[in-house]
Amino acid sequence: MSDWKFFTGGLNAEEQPQQSSLQPITERPAWRQFMSKADFEKDWDEASQRRWTELRKEMRLDNRSRERGQSFRLRQAGNGQSEILTAVNSALALRRPLLITGNPGSGKTSLAYAIAYELQLGPVLLWPITTRAKLSDALYQYDAIARLQDTQFDKSELELQMMLAKADNTTPDRQIIDELKKGRSLGNYIQLGPVGTAFLPSHLPRVLLIDEVDKSELNLPNDLLNLFEEGSYEIPELVRQKSDEPVSVRTADDQLPANIIKGKVTCYEFPLVIMTSNGERDFPPAFLRRCLRINMPDPDNSDVLEKIVGAHFQRGDEANTDWGELKKRINPLVVSFANDLKRKKTSLATDQLLNLVYMVRQCRFTSAEILELDSDDDKDTELEVIKKILLRRLTSDAGGK
Repeated sequence: MSDWKFFTGGLNAEEQPQQSSLQPITERPAWRQFMSKADFEKDWDEASQRRWTELRKEMRLDNRSRERGQSFRLRQAGNGQSEILTAVNSALALRRPLLITGNPGSGKTSLAYAIAYELQLGPVLLWPITTRAKLSDALYQYDAIARLQDTQFDKSELELQMMLAKADNTTPDRQIIDELKKGRSLGNYIQLGPVGTAFLPSHLPRVLLIDEVDKSELNLPNDLLNLFEEGSYEIPELVRQKSDEPVSVRTADDQLPANIIKGKVTCYEFPLVIMTSNGERDFPPAFLRRCLRINMPDPDNSDVLEKIVGAHFQRGDEANTDWGELKKRINPLVVSFANDLKRKKTSLATDQLLNLVYMVRQCRFTSAEILELDSDDDKDTELEVIKKILLRRLTSDAGGK
């Protein structure tokens, strides 16, 4: 295997995800270098290294992120699988964003968590898009009101200290007075968002998930162009300070602050930006030119679907399930679901099958009851009703039935 295939999506003999820590990728296109190695090494100190060491600990992952990373399975074998792996690894090598389209439930979002989990790149930085989403908010937020309130409080405290000293005919505590006059650090009022955190300079890329970008207002893709091209952004409130001293600010990583110098953030390693789209809108050519694009396929056969279901039901709270016995019982459901997908790919999502299998397990439906589904009998059994509710079509042209 060539050394540019960083993400493998590979499983061991027990079909468990294999983790392999990504090492710094030294080769990069000249046109995708945003900071010189010398400048990066000058600012990469022990605190920065400790920050990354902490990020790579699995304890930093919440249970849902860990489950998503562990349970992801590629949705196709053969060429379909190879195309997804090639797209991800090309995005890493070329330092380009990856735009993934596909039907709801096809695994677009879970792919980001699988990459971060396998390569140990820390928690996924998630920016869920709504019609009100603005890039400025995802870069950083400045709490001017809190700063004003603290400034007024410190001014009052300074006056009080001076009054008490005068009343007691004593000398005020010079250290307290100097601190009150100096004021609090501006960094206390700045919080980097998921996008701003992803572009912090580091020796490894963070995984930034911009989820459902097609739901954004029209100008957001254009707003992203400069960031994707330049790999940097400014925080005007810090730029105006005109100081070479680093300012510590909060980040999207809990309890892991970062230092900003001269108010400008420039990435050394371009983050792995994964943008998902349900294909509900077209994007401008200038935006598409800056992205690698891939379509996430639906599961192509019952064997793939069975592996996806098994990956979920052999983890977490379901780890003690007798998967071998359950696998035999649900096989007719999986085959039927796969056939439905082949007839109309946009009508169902994989998580609907997961819901149905969960109910089959919880309600302890027998193999005989499952085999009786979709029979010509007029009566609706409990399992028939559950299936009708859980497998309602997603597309309007299917009538929602």
